[in-house]
Amino acid sequence: MTRTDNTHSPEGLDALEARLKQDLEYLCLPAANWVPEHHHEGEKVHDVVVVGGGMCGLVAWFALWSGGIRNLRILDKNPAGLEGPWLNYARMETLRSPKQLTGPAYGQASLTFRAWFTAQFGEAEWERLDKIPRPMWMEYLVWYRKVLDIPVENEVEVTSITREGPYLRLQLSGAGATQSSMLTRRYVMATGRDGTGHPNIPGFVDGVPRHLWAHSSDDIEFAGLKDKRVVVIGVGASAVDNSAEALEAGAKEVRHLIRRKEMPTINKMMGIGSFGFTCGYAQLPDEWRWRFMQYSFATQTPSPRGSTLRVSRHDNAYFHFGQGIERVWNEGDEVVIRTTAGKTVRTDFLILGTGFTVDPLARAELGDASANVLLWRDRYTPPANEENRDLANFPYLAADFTFQEREAGKTPFLTQIHCFNYGAAASLGKVSGDIPGISEGASWLARAIAATLYGQDVETHWQGMLDYSKPELLGDEWEASELEDQEQAAPMVAASGGN
Repeated sequence: MTRTDNTHSPEGLDALEARLKQDLEYLCLPAANWVPEHHHEGEKVHDVVVVGGGMCGLVAWFALWSGGIRNLRILDKNPAGLEGPWLNYARMETLRSPKQLTGPAYGQASLTFRAWFTAQFGEAEWERLDKIPRPMWMEYLVWYRKVLDIPVENEVEVTSITREGPYLRLQLSGAGATQSSMLTRRYVMATGRDGTGHPNIPGFVDGVPRHLWAHSSDDIEFAGLKDKRVVVIGVGASAVDNSAEALEAGAKEVRHLIRRKEMPTINKMMGIGSFGFTCGYAQLPDEWRWRFMQYSFATQTPSPRGSTLRVSRHDNAYFHFGQGIERVWNEGDEVVIRTTAGKTVRTDFLILGTGFTVDPLARAELGDASANVLLWRDRYTPPANEENRDLANFPYLAADFTFQEREAGKTPFLTQIHCFNYGAAASLGKVSGDIPGISEGASWLARAIAATLYGQDVETHWQGMLDYSKPELLGDEWEASELEDQEQAAPMVAASGGN
């Protein structure tokens, strides 16, 4: 959608912001801070540190703040305005999600994308809007941060987490860091798609010079692909979006090499989305949770129709099915690919649309403790026809999003870390990364953290109850009265005579 100067209405946005402020005031949000202060050897201890200033981190912070947990910090390693994937490696033209989803609004109508959009462009433009343009979604998130005054500390990265007494010691680095470390009681990893892993780099590119290939999440200079041959591995959303970028930059040809025999066409998860699924998935037995998620993985979520058409409208775009990768090597600056179907393909540049892995061992900040994270493969053995190595590597989380230990007591600080990112999907469903369920997930997270903090401080709260002495009655609201004794002599009963 193209915006022109006459479509802007700052007065409308100002009015929306005033309405949101009033809504929060009417709802008595945020609640008063109720968490007792903690100090450790003279150093302040934070109640919660949220890492990630994108959509997940923002709504997690808002949920905690709304509930009266005010001793918070929120950090992001990226510069301001570049949090999350939207202006980094995300390359789709529009979001897949329907425009009307409330996303991170957390029950506030004035905080929805629709409210933000219509305040500026009006209801008629809303009706004409098909899908949300990706850069516009980032504009909305920037406004979300601004209107809620969320104090994201940018260009700060947590490099290690260790236990210090009952608390977590976070070591910090980055241009935005104002201190070398901090202490916290709880740690929230609101780190998105790769938040519990890393980009999936297949072994077949080992030995191929790095300038000849890139992962779809890399910062690719597409202008440099003009007049070049490009091969894209895979046909998922990120693969297709990168293919489109290369074609629009003037690539000579773009060929998708696809292991599957047919194009995935049905998003199975979309067919069962409901309040019941959102709430009920996490309560299901392991075999049912595995069955749902494994089937979704096996059938694969297709690339959106618009994204696929963005590629196929080019005559020099090709989709080759049944072409898994057997071997890749280079001959000078030419990449040579041998497929499992016995075909040889030569290209100038290779793009890996191979997604992300979930691998807690890859989280450097966890150190050696990452090896003690309980995984699904440690708890559940699926039937022979439902095996999935990638799904088996997902962390087996507790109901409050925390990691569990494989060997109990060895690394207890893991149970103070909440995995509020894509890695939670196998255990708790799509409530910590995808737009449809993100507010529900944030609500669960905030309630769980609040319950934990309250339980840990229960003696302080009990003492507070004992010490509370503010009277509601001052003594002048009533006057004591004498109560007279109303007891009377028992009545005489006349005896009956026989005369």
